[in-house]
Amino acid sequence: MAYTTIKKPSDYFNTKLYTGNGTSQSITGVGFQPDLIWVKERSSTSSHQLVDAIRGVYRRLLPNGTNAESDDSGSPNDFNSFDSDGFSILAGGAVNENSQTYASWNWLASNTTASNTDGSITSTVSANTTSGFSIVNFTTNASSGGATIGHGLGSVPKMIIMKALNETYNWDIYHVSNGNDYRMTFTTNGKSGPSSDYWNNTTPTSSVFSINQGFYGTGKPTIAYCFAEVKGFSKFGSYVGNGSLDGPFINCGFKPAMVITKESIGSGGHWRLRDNKRYDQINPIDKVLRPNTSEAEIDEDDVDFLSNGFKIRTTGGENNANGDTYIYMAFAEEPLVGDNPATAR
Repeated sequence: MAYTTIKKPSDYFNTKLYTGNGTSQSITGVGFQPDLIWVKERSSTSSHQLVDAIRGVYRRLLPNGTNAESDDSGSPNDFNSFDSDGFSILAGGAVNENSQTYASWNWLASNTTASNTDGSITSTVSANTTSGFSIVNFTTNASSGGATIGHGLGSVPKMIIMKALNETYNWDIYHVSNGNDYRMTFTTNGKSGPSSDYWNNTTPTSSVFSINQGFYGTGKPTIAYCFAEVKGFSKFGSYVGNGSLDGPFINCGFKPAMVITKESIGSGGHWRLRDNKRYDQINPIDKVLRPNTSEAEIDEDDVDFLSNGFKIRTTGGENNANGDTYIYMAFAEEPLVGDNPATAR
C-alpha cells in the first residue's frame, strides 16, 4: 500500500507530559483523540499503564507485568475518558498522584471500530492506514493449529505487540528483525525461539498475521497492536553494536520523537524508552524509562537524537555491546522528506 507522506507526525503520535494533582484532571494538548494511551509515572515507582479504545478506558494492561487485564469500570480510579484533545484521569496514583510527574505516549488509530474477516478468526479492528497503526481484538477459537487474524493496515506489520487479556501470560512481541519464528516479551530477557509456537512460522502479510493456537489455547480474548512502517513517520529495524563511544548511527529518515530499543540476544538487558519531551532539548537524550520495570525515570547520557535518526554514544552492553544485535521501534517528530526539513538538536 502506498502511504501518503505525513507532514505533521504529531497528528498521529504525540508525547504529553503532565503533573498529577491527586484528584481528577483532563490532560489536553495531545492534538487528537487517542486510541492507545501508555502512561508511566516518571518521578516514582509504579507500573506502566496501557489502555485502548477497543477494550475501553477502564480496562488496563501493564507492560512491565504478566497481569491479566484489570477492569476498573465498577469503581474507576485511573483513566476516565478518551477526549478530543487528550484524555481524562481520576485520582489513582499510577496516573495521577499529587505532585508526581508523568509521561504519556498517545497513538491515533481510527476513533472507530470495524469487523474484519480477512483471517480465519474474525477480529475487531481500529486501523489508521495513513500512519500504519491498528488495534486488533480477537478470541482464539481452537485448541491447536494455525490461525490468521486480519489487522486492517493494508501493509505488512513490522512489529506486533500482543497480550492474552484474561491470562497471566507474557506479552508476545513480533519484530521484523527477529523473524517469524522468534518472539520477545517485555518481562523476559532476549528473544525466544526458534519455534512455530508463536507466529506459526509465518510472516505477516498486508492483510493478516498468524499465530499458533496450540500455544495460546482456545477461547482466549487477545489484543494486538500492529505497526507498519511509514516513510518519514515510523521505522522498525535493528543495529549491531560496536562497543565504542562512537556507536552506530541508525538512519530513520526523520528526527525521532520516540525510540524504544532492546538487545535481542543473550541476557538481553532492559527495554529502553526515550522521547523528545523528557529532557532539556539538547543531546544526549538523558532521560530513560524501562518498559519492563516499574522503576522511576533514570539518567543515561547515551543516545543522540539527530535530524535523520539516532546515534549510540555509550559502550554499555544494554545499548552497544560489540557484535550484539538490538531491535528498535521509532516514531517521528519531524520527517526528513518533502518540504519538511528536520534539524538536529
